[in-house]
Amino acid sequence: MTSHAAARPSRRTSLLARLSMFAALVLMPIVAFSAELVAGEDYVEIPGGAPFSTGAGKVEVADVFGYTCPHCANFEPALSAWRKRLPRDVEVVSVPAPFGGYWMPYARAYYAAQSLGLAERTHSAVFRALHQDRSLPISGATPAEISTFYAGHGADPDAFAAAMASPQVEEKLQEARDFLRRSGVEGTPALVVAGKYRVLGNSASEILENARALVERERARK
Repeated sequence: MTSHAAARPSRRTSLLARLSMFAALVLMPIVAFSAELVAGEDYVEIPGGAPFSTGAGKVEVADVFGYTCPHCANFEPALSAWRKRLPRDVEVVSVPAPFGGYWMPYARAYYAAQSLGLAERTHSAVFRALHQDRSLPISGATPAEISTFYAGHGADPDAFAAAMASPQVEEKLQEARDFLRRSGVEGTPALVVAGKYRVLGNSASEILENARALVERERARK
């Protein structure tokens, strides 16, 4: 005969069961959302795709942008807030789109700023200067104008102008061109997750939510 006390689960076992159920309920929306993504509607799978620059052990989110693009300027604050909530094993990499014409001076400027350790802290400021303050021109910007702007953020203007024209920056621009070509990116803003998925969406919030789900998919495979 089994006693009543023996048949009753311990308080510890009961607590563990409740915690397991809670964890399952918390994780369920993420898993369900990831499963509901539709190829061709929420993302495009990139055959043979590879990350732009992130090594093994992290999930890359490549942010393809153009400083002169007004849609990128509108997207940047949402992306900036979104990236602050990402896990440590997820890395957002900025890729300036070298589409030619007036895109080029600012694509060069990004990589020059990166080489001088200024890219991260001037990123939002460049968007603001172009689209709000109008202190930088969208079209026809000269290296001198751009260098003067970055001088206001701690750069030596001559060193900055030299960096814009350097072979190292030209190499970076070619790497960006190659990445855009193999990823099928033809416009901005664009997000590419793990080099495998080009994210689609009809709004900034939808693009970021789809990107989050794809990031979770890749993290689950690690």
